[in-house]
Amino acid sequence: MGRHTRAAKPRGRAAEAAVRQKIVIEAARIMAEDGVRDYQSAKRKAAHRLNLPEDKNWPGNAEIEAALKQHLELFQKDSPAVVRELRANALEAMTLLRDFSPKLVGEVLSGAITRFPEVQLHLAAPAPEDLGLFLDGHGIPYVMEERRLRYNDARTALVPVFRFVAGETGFALYVLSPEAIRELPVSPIDGRPMHRAGIREVEELLGS
Repeated sequence: MGRHTRAAKPRGRAAEAAVRQKIVIEAARIMAEDGVRDYQSAKRKAAHRLNLPEDKNWPGNAEIEAALKQHLELFQKDSPAVVRELRANALEAMTLLRDFSPKLVGEVLSGAITRFPEVQLHLAAPAPEDLGLFLDGHGIPYVMEERRLRYNDARTALVPVFRFVAGETGFALYVLSPEAIRELPVSPIDGRPMHRAGIREVEELLGS
């Protein structure tokens, strides 16, 4: 009986690992093909499609992101060209918004793009109205909303976001105060300080 009990545990762990991997693959496919950007939503949809119960022991977001990149490499051969075009569009917008110290973040920077990718920029401005006036002055129609950023000390902050579409590319401009932009929010993927790229870094990405 003792030997039987000890042997069952590895089988249980193997089964659990297999379930996690199924969720990883399906969640990555959902993000790539359905345009879902939120990792938690993608995992819920994956579990539902696989007829699995919601579980606290779901795979981490970093596992999903790695699988998403692999999915793009295997099934969307044009994704490198799409990422490059999006980064070029981001650089054009950043050049226009140079006075707001723009930083590229998110999927266009990482290269793990969803079906409907969005260029996300962090901008510095004393007040959100400053960006609104700038966009108005350039004839750029936008909608304004708020999104929540999370920080290392468990703080969260609601940040004004200006969203617009240029050509076929969607943009989301997060407006932070000149003081707040010095502090890096944490990534929703791995909980570590978010990666950002300024104009020079994006130019280098495009030159590589």
